Amino acid sequence: MKNLSGLLNKAKKSRFYLWLLNWVLHRAIPFNAPHNFEIIKITNEELTVKMPYIRKNKNHINGLHACGLATLCEYACGLQLMNATDISQYRIIMKSLQMDYHFQGKIDVFATFNLSKKWVEENVKPDLETAEGIFRTFEVKVFDTKQNHICTAKINWQIKLWSKVKSN
Repeated sequence: MKNLSGLLNKAKKSRFYLWLLNWVLHRAIPFNAPHNFEIIKITNEELTVKMPYIRKNKNHINGLHACGLATLCEYACGLQLMNATDISQYRIIMKSLQMDYHFQGKIDVFATFNLSKKWVEENVKPDLETAEGIFRTFEVKVFDTKQNHICTAKINWQIKLWSKVKSN
């Protein structure tokens, strides 16, 4: 986890490390590799991921596949959540995902998610002092290159201190 945190931080300042981050994530999460997701922007508060309009991302009517779009939203949100928290202290896991589709994707699309460390300090840390785990729902919107609103995701994450994670 420390390596990912360091790589996320270096990718904010270097095109080489952004390329390396994408390369590592393609191999570390093989389920997402066929989608060819690409992080194109990362800052302390924002992360943008591109989903290309390629054959593997298309459905039977040549639009972007609904499940691919849902995965894109989870990917962008989860990475920025890790970017805004100390992932060596917090375990995040998706509880639920709700999708609303507005427009058929027929070109490249982009999911951008904003979340600041300040928001985490104010809305996560205090609640984890008294609770074993908390749930937070975040909204991610996807737009195509022509600014058509393709879909909106509402993703509910469980956030828990690693010290409070129980496993068999």
